[in-house]
Amino acid sequence: MLSHSQVVRLIFGLKLRELRQERGFTPAELARACDVSISYLNEIEKGKKYPKADKILSLSKVLGVSYDQLTSLTLSRRLEPISELLQSDLLKEFPLEMFGLDPLRIVELIADAPAKMNAFISTIFEIARNYEMRQESFFLAALRSYQEMHDNYFEELEQDVRTFCGEQNLNTQAPFDTRQLERVLAEKYGYTLDRQKLAEYASLGRLRSVFQPKTRTLLLRPGLSKAQEAFVLGREVAFNYLGLKERPYVNATFPVHSFDEVLNNFKASYFAGALLMEEESLVRDLQDFFGQMTWQPARLQAMLTKYDVSPEMFMQRITNLLPRYFGIQSLFFLRFDQPDAESAYLLSKELHLSRLHNPHGNELHEHYCRRWIAIWLIQEARHKAQLETPAFSIGAQRSRYPNEDEYLCLSLARAGAPGEPAVSVTVGLLCDDNLRQKIQFLDDPAIIQKRVNETCERCSIPDCEVRAAPPVEIARRQRLREAADAINALVNGG
Repeated sequence: MLSHSQVVRLIFGLKLRELRQERGFTPAELARACDVSISYLNEIEKGKKYPKADKILSLSKVLGVSYDQLTSLTLSRRLEPISELLQSDLLKEFPLEMFGLDPLRIVELIADAPAKMNAFISTIFEIARNYEMRQESFFLAALRSYQEMHDNYFEELEQDVRTFCGEQNLNTQAPFDTRQLERVLAEKYGYTLDRQKLAEYASLGRLRSVFQPKTRTLLLRPGLSKAQEAFVLGREVAFNYLGLKERPYVNATFPVHSFDEVLNNFKASYFAGALLMEEESLVRDLQDFFGQMTWQPARLQAMLTKYDVSPEMFMQRITNLLPRYFGIQSLFFLRFDQPDAESAYLLSKELHLSRLHNPHGNELHEHYCRRWIAIWLIQEARHKAQLETPAFSIGAQRSRYPNEDEYLCLSLARAGAPGEPAVSVTVGLLCDDNLRQKIQFLDDPAIIQKRVNETCERCSIPDCEVRAAPPVEIARRQRLREAADAINALVNGG
């Protein structure tokens, strides 16, 4: 992360270089006039060095500006986007080192080509404004990239879970007995659990938990399922055991304050999932499931029952293990929410390993393809709820896209309880030779096969039975092609 002193040095260097060029000085001429070496002047302009007061005074006199003008952090209008970026919380908090990037190298890139970097940064800011991207959107995108870099498997966190269980002599047999976590929180970390107070705050809706750091009290909403409470307790243990100081105090999506908060929340959530679904046990269960010659949803249901976790926790956990233990690296995870039957479908979480797979989110307010199992399984779960049958659905689908990519999609969906949205979670696995070797039931004819697309607006499937919007983007592209052909004919015919 760029420090304040690095930002100050870079801004001073950019300003000095711009003034020198405006005044028509070569580096050698300015260095000679100010009695400094060319190499020293070059290091100043690149943001590596910051001159002493006497040298700043000499530079300001030669360049015809005041001392205060030269040392202020204000750049010219032409370079203003660079100044805005350098002084923003985004760059100061962005985890460059986590991606193997040296902050000093970033400084050098900006200093070496300020005009080009200015144009690039302006473009990024313009895109961000047009699509109303917030700082937290960048942080969440950075987190997803970090997960993808590691195939979403973190050996250190897995080992931390094993060490913790050993130190506390915990029984990890499924389903995990969460009374063990209550004991650890109370005896080791001085927690008090309150399962009543949150009910007094109707304005908080169905917020699951709030941690009060001053009293070390964990408020839990009455009526949480065992799986929901287990996840909250697991996260709290992780925040303490891993020493994660910068953290959210609620179990919900609220505006984030820093990337460290986003990263630490992910680490705590990962720890909780690994704690509740022990690694070796779940790998054995998945091997048995994938080794069946036919698609057997009852076995998937049995695993959910065995570990007694939510569908989302289960599906996210298997994305940790598939790349490491099954060599399945081309996959995606999606979570869709729908507040009520008349609302739009919201893609609230996504993860893509090895590349950006279809389907993926878009911010164009278009209608996601209703042929996706992630969408129609929500509708099925709602229908079950109306019939007073279990409002939970499991499904598998082989989805083929226009580019001929095909995915085996395993999906779990539930109808929303009062005040909560209906939700589906889906793991999609790229159908290739590797997947055929790892999943024996891949070619089971009982698995639904469908042609799909990204959105209704971009879909050319004729007579689609579930189309939610006309293919306006297809029509627009056709008009552009016809116009281009007409122009080409006119130009060449002249």
